[in-house]
Amino acid sequence: MTDETVQTPEPNGEAPPAQTEDLGALVQSLQIELKDAKSKSAEYLDGWQRARAEFANYKKRQERDQIDQYHSTLARVLNRYLEVSDDLDRALKARPADGEGAVWSEGVAAIQRKLLGFLEAEGVTPVLAEGQPFDPNFHEAVVQEPHDTIPSGHVVEVLRPGYKVKDRVLRTALVKVAA
Repeated sequence: MTDETVQTPEPNGEAPPAQTEDLGALVQSLQIELKDAKSKSAEYLDGWQRARAEFANYKKRQERDQIDQYHSTLARVLNRYLEVSDDLDRALKARPADGEGAVWSEGVAAIQRKLLGFLEAEGVTPVLAEGQPFDPNFHEAVVQEPHDTIPSGHVVEVLRPGYKVKDRVLRTALVKVAA
């Protein structure tokens, strides 16, 4: 036979006193362990939620940066086309009225119409200026002169047209303003 002693419950159904103390210590130990586990669980959940929020903010920031980069690149490219359009405007202002030059200038005008159609398809629209109140967000005043029919602070003449894409200004209009 072995040296193990089997403790039998008391006649009233309760565990012997030594076993009750062991169970009480075990329960207390398990409660402390549970409390520590809950604390770590809450800490890990908080860390996970913060990391998730930081990642969501990072994604939004990246998307915003990509959109800004796209608009900057688009503006840079479209501004180059606007310079070509300006050159075509100047060429057409000095076009000959008749002869071979007139036929040639019709070809240049067709090219300009095609270019303006391309710009319009990309959402480029001219900035309204002539006769409008001067707005430094859309106009750049180059000259200020007195005028009889146009009120002070209004655009008298457009020297170079301005353009915008949706609400974003590509290029301000160079204007003369009534004094």
